[in-house]
Formats: sequence, C-alpha cells, structure tokens
Amino acid sequence: MRSMPPAHPFDDDKLKEECGVFGVIGVADAASFLALGLHALQHRGQEAAGMVTHDAEAGFCSARRMGYVRDNFTSREVLDTLPGTLGIGHVRYSTSGHKGQTAIRDVQPFFGEFSMGGAAVAHNGNLTNAATLRRELIERGSIFQSSSDTECIIHLMARSMGRSIPDRMEEALRKCEGAFSIVAMTRTKLLGCRDPMGVRPLVLGRLGDGWVLSSETCALDIVGAEFVREIEPGEMVVITPDGVESSFPFKTRASRFCIFEHVYFSRPDSILDGRSVYETRRQIGVELAREAPVEADLVCPVPDSGTPAAIGFSHESGIPYGMGIIRNQYMGRTFIEPSEQIRNMGVRLKLNVNRALIRGKRVILVDDSVVRGTTSRKIKEMILDAGAAEVHFRIASPPTAWPCFYGVDTPEREKLLASHMSEEEMRRHLDVDSLKFISLDGLYRAVGVSEGRDPKAPRYCDACFSGDYPVAPADMIEKGFRLKDAAA
Repeated sequence: MRSMPPAHPFDDDKLKEECGVFGVIGVADAASFLALGLHALQHRGQEAAGMVTHDAEAGFCSARRMGYVRDNFTSREVLDTLPGTLGIGHVRYSTSGHKGQTAIRDVQPFFGEFSMGGAAVAHNGNLTNAATLRRELIERGSIFQSSSDTECIIHLMARSMGRSIPDRMEEALRKCEGAFSIVAMTRTKLLGCRDPMGVRPLVLGRLGDGWVLSSETCALDIVGAEFVREIEPGEMVVITPDGVESSFPFKTRASRFCIFEHVYFSRPDSILDGRSVYETRRQIGVELAREAPVEADLVCPVPDSGTPAAIGFSHESGIPYGMGIIRNQYMGRTFIEPSEQIRNMGVRLKLNVNRALIRGKRVILVDDSVVRGTTSRKIKEMILDAGAAEVHFRIASPPTAWPCFYGVDTPEREKLLASHMSEEEMRRHLDVDSLKFISLDGLYRAVGVSEGRDPKAPRYCDACFSGDYPVAPADMIEKGFRLKDAAA
C-alpha cells in the first residue's frame, strides 16, 4: 500500500495531528453527511478513513479505506452500501499501533456486538494506560484484532455489567487515562464524550431535525449545521432524534485543553474554546512582534500554517507582508514515488521562492513550529539562494522540547531540537541571522489569558513546551521515559 501525501508539505518535520471524529443522527442519507464532515476534518488525519451507519432493514453497515476521504467516499456506489439516518466516521493518523504503516484492521470506527445490541466507537486522542489495559484484558481472555488503543474501550465495554450501552461505555472510560474525545453509536443513539480534562475538542451542532457531533466547527459549516455548543470536559451526551441528554460521570478535573490545537492542528476557520482559531494565530503574530522585534524589509509566512501569524506580525511591526514563498497546491499522487533525482529536490517540489520579491531584502520568515529543524534549514537555503540579504525566523509557538502522549505523533525527545539546544544554539544550527520563539506567556496571552500562564494551575495542556504533563504517561514511564523532574 502506498503511503499518502501529508496535509502539510513538510511531513518529516511537523507534528502529526491525531484523528478526527464526526457523527450524525436524524438525517436522511447519513453517509453523505459523514463524507462531507470527514472531508472537512481531513487535516486531522490522512492515512485512512472509516464509517459505520445503521439502517432499520440493513442493520449496521461499515466501510473502511486507506487514503483520503475524497478518493474513497464520494461515489454513490460506496455511499449506497452505507444506508441509514445514523452514523459515525473517523479520519486517522496513527498515534498508537503501527505508526506510519496503518493496517486496515486499525482503521476506526470499531464495532462490537453486545447482549443488548451492537455499538461502534471512534476515538480522537490517546490512552496513556493502553498497554496496561491491553495486557490485563488479554490475560482475562480478550482477543484483540488491532494494534489501536481504541480497541481497549470495546473490550472494556464487553466486560462491563452495565444494563445499557451508554452505561457500559461510561464504566469503560472510567478505567481509561489520558485524552479521549469519542463519538459512538448504537442502533438508535448517537453518543459523545470528552475526557475530564477536555484535552481534545468535540462540538455539538444542529442539522434540521437532526444532530451532529464533530471534532471541529469547520465540519459543521460544510454540512450546513448550526453550532450549538462544545461538549464540556468530562461530559457525556446521549442523543436521539428527540433531543440531547447530558451527564458528567467522571471525577471533576481542571480543564487542560491542548494549546497546540490553537497553534497548528485545527483549521483556521474553526472556533475553539469560544475563540476564532484564525484570530488567535493572528494574535500570536502580534505578540511575537512585540516580544522579538527586528529590523527587516519583508514579513513572509511559511505556507500555509504560518500565514495568520505572519499577518499579525506584519500589522504590529509595520513591516510589509508578502508572499515570499509560494506553495504548490497540487502536490499529490504524482510525487508519491518520484525518481531519486526528483526526490533530492526536497521541498522545492512543494514550495518555490518568489525571487522578484525576495531579492536584496531582509526577510522575516514566520512558521508555526520547529521540530527537528531539517525543513527550516532547507527553507533558509532557498531564501538565501533567491538573493535575500538576511533571514530571520520567528516561530509562532514556544520551543517544542517534550513529546506528546495525548494523541499527537511526536518524535522521540532526543530528536526534538529544543530538547538539547538553547535558542542561540538552534540559531547557529539553522545558520540564520536571528531566531526567536514566542514565549509561553505570550502564547497564553494570544489565546486570551491576559495574565499569561499560571505555572501552578495552567489553563491549557502545554506539555510539549513545558514538560508539565497533566496525566502521567504510565505506559511510557514503564518503558523508561523520564519526566521533567526526573530528567533534570
């Protein structure tokens, strides 16, 4: 199976988003709405997609495919195999199981047949105690079909003595640690749930007489649904055509929504935590310009994720904004398996420098993050080759120094440039005239926390920057991972 081209042009040097989930109830031809919703969430996972629907006559129907939604779930022939007015779907980038080599058995939603009927579950996030749960379940006789942590939830539900499927899911999730935003379904109900910290997003929408659950509001827009509200941290909703029942079955914890959703993962046209993602990213650029000014002639984004921050930086600094780097929007299947000569062209396949704009200028490049640093070096070389006088990097997130264990595929800590280099050492390594990251306080101000980050009670999960993990990653600690205090 060929690997899929990534959503971001620098697949080897960006954090990979985890997954996206979408569910509908009370609409004719649910599968068509699922296809549209998952297409809008494609940036959250490009390896595979799956759907499960239920129809009174056909029962539960499912389809799972490798690759993009547009390539697999747009034909009437496929959608006709998924009848019903109720369904859930999932787009996947593997954060557990076999990373980067997804098997079809790992593609969600997962389905289970229980004594009171069938249920399907799709999960965005990562269970930090999945290995422990899996080991215990196997010892008790469970037989796993996939390498995904999500399958643990199905097995826990099967062993529950709950009288209804929502009761069983509630009991199962009480045993799970880490991050989870879940959409699930029975024959008649659509279920949604977020972990007690609300690390991953989940929103509720109204679609005519029906209802929608989605990872992001941008997917509500594409199907014409009205945004109702966010599912609260620790909340479970059970939805029927008659309405929404809400409960809070888990022990209350302080909310720790993933701050990197604001920086990079979510689409800029989504609303997160009551804030426009685009406006937050523009404000990050404003904060960067205040914190790290530099004399220059041009502010350029690294497409596309750096664009809103570059606009904000330009506006605040008064330095003109320009598209100094142009992205090839049609980079796709043609170059999945290129010749060696073409492969050596690297990012030039994906980006090209606007030479007439760059030549002779002192250029500020605004990007969302630096992970390994390999792409930043290549872009710097392209800008200098085009005749730039100086190259200054401004990064719209703090240094990424710690791996994420809550649903983001992060390189091992030693491969993160910021884990073993200071800002000045990174500047020398990248060989640029200056390099500055937004501060953690500046990032908090950009997302609306005017006083900055409270180290005693951070409002967001920022572990990838701070090393402050709100839930100890039990499985990784068992494998030898050292937390910040232990590593110091």
